[in-house]
Amino acid sequence: MKTLLVMRHAKSDWGAAFGDDHERPLARRGVKAARRMGRFLADAGVAPQLVISSTAVRALTTAELAAEAGDWGCPIITTRDLYASDAESVLERVGETEAGVERLLITGHEPTWSMLVTWLIGGGRVRMPTAAVACLDLPHGDWLDLAPATCELRWLMTPRMLKGN
Repeated sequence: MKTLLVMRHAKSDWGAAFGDDHERPLARRGVKAARRMGRFLADAGVAPQLVISSTAVRALTTAELAAEAGDWGCPIITTRDLYASDAESVLERVGETEAGVERLLITGHEPTWSMLVTWLIGGGRVRMPTAAVACLDLPHGDWLDLAPATCELRWLMTPRMLKGN
């Protein structure tokens, strides 16, 4: 069974000086949330074996801080394919993942992430707040087999749910 962890970037700093949207950094609150989620994933026993992140500063920083805080020790690959993309484009990129990877985390953006999770679990209404992680199980097949209604939502966790832990 494969596990796909879908992580939205943490809270960004709209007041910071940045050139364009791609360069927007994290807010202090976002830094704390990314670290909290990284520790949570490690403690829950679902630290990823590989991370694929959007190249946007806020997404990559989220992935790096989470990995450091959780001591994941896995590679982080960046791709612009996860920035301003749609669910199908994301899955094309995920489909290139080696079959030996059992737990994959992708870090990116709204509204794509909510649509992607909803699409993979076959409907409903999923909302991905900043730094939220959805844990999806693909019970049958490989990364190339991801399609509508092929996953089961194990859980969706937000930093706020972990506050005080």
